[in-house]
Amino acid sequence: MSTYRQPGLVLTDRRFTVPLDHERPDGETIELYGREVVAGDKAHRTDLPWLLYLEGGPGFGARRFIGPQAWLGRAVKEFRVLLLDQRGTGHSTPANRQTLPLRGTPAEQAAYLAHFRADSIVRDCELLRRELTGGAPWTVLGQSFGGFCATHYLCTAPEGLATVLVTGGLPSLHATADEVYRAAFPRIRRKNEAHYARYPDDVERVRRIAAHLHEHEVALPGGGTLTPEAFQSLGILLGAGSGSHQLHLLLEEAFVPTTAGPALSDAFLEDVQAQLSYAGHPLYAVLHEVIYAQGPSRGHGPTDWAAQRVRTEFPEFDAAKALTGDGPVLFTGESIHPWHFTADPALRPLRETAEHLAARADWAPLYDPARLAANEVPVAAAVYHDDMYVDTAHSLETARAIRGLRTWVTDEFEHDGVRAGGPRVLDRLLALVRDEL
Repeated sequence: MSTYRQPGLVLTDRRFTVPLDHERPDGETIELYGREVVAGDKAHRTDLPWLLYLEGGPGFGARRFIGPQAWLGRAVKEFRVLLLDQRGTGHSTPANRQTLPLRGTPAEQAAYLAHFRADSIVRDCELLRRELTGGAPWTVLGQSFGGFCATHYLCTAPEGLATVLVTGGLPSLHATADEVYRAAFPRIRRKNEAHYARYPDDVERVRRIAAHLHEHEVALPGGGTLTPEAFQSLGILLGAGSGSHQLHLLLEEAFVPTTAGPALSDAFLEDVQAQLSYAGHPLYAVLHEVIYAQGPSRGHGPTDWAAQRVRTEFPEFDAAKALTGDGPVLFTGESIHPWHFTADPALRPLRETAEHLAARADWAPLYDPARLAANEVPVAAAVYHDDMYVDTAHSLETARAIRGLRTWVTDEFEHDGVRAGGPRVLDRLLALVRDEL
């Protein structure tokens, strides 16, 4: 355990040992990492309540702040904060193309990763809470997938929770992966329409790039392949507050003249590589659909590449068909497809592992509507009016199902509001749970 300072903060690196399988507490263990953060002028205090931050994803480690940035500056005014790298992410026994072969075959890797969903993450949190707080309940702030974990926490260990704050992360309690994506593609289409209305010149730019990719095999600097489908997946940017502007700037100067004719520039391909690579967060792709799976007892079958199957119901997202007419090529986003595991070198070695997870049906249920209907934990949630990543209608349905939950529905922010809005978002949610509004 090491302690060091940043402007206004004292940080302590903490490491914990937890069971891989919580049903076998005496079996194999993994290591978790969390960064404790406290205001410099409060570091000596032992009475500060704890706030646990659960990052979005799946597959992302907790954000690395430098000083009291964004919501963290507000949080340390009254909390001691734990920024947790959820299992498999960041410094917490990383799971990726380099480490997973140590588990054995793809089937054995998939069996290992079956322990990396919200249910295991919450049981990790309970072990950490008892160690850090002496048994006192703590506040949980869950962003996106972190909110999915917080909802599961309310179902299984509400005694560990003083307060729950959710930003852009109230999941459907019932929807299958197919239903999640059937709701997602119309939202993604709306984000495309808004982008092209804002930047109409991008219609022709995107058509030109897509046509070029249909006619040429283009490699990315990191060894990936920029297929038309991979290019379309840049639409993941459209769900963030500044994402439409970022996408436009990326597209502005895609081509350069060469002796062989116009070609996609090195600078453009480098920027695309940075957006599309899953090297830093492979579990986002590998586990993306199984975070919705709840097994046969809830009427759920295998996820079986739900986004790929549901996409065929929305032919307007077919780039080849769009190019035969004069309409826009639509971007996709917030969906994972089998081709990701051939186009991205960080995912290629995990293709068979992902196939095993997609075929698995015996997942445990994640949410207990009866427990949520009897909830006694103060809960507040920011729900974004047309969130591209998490369906607003699903979130509001869940909000009504959790007893006492108070919502703040806003179009002031996109899905990344807790980053963009920072202190104001946290202030608003704390005021809601404290009946100050």
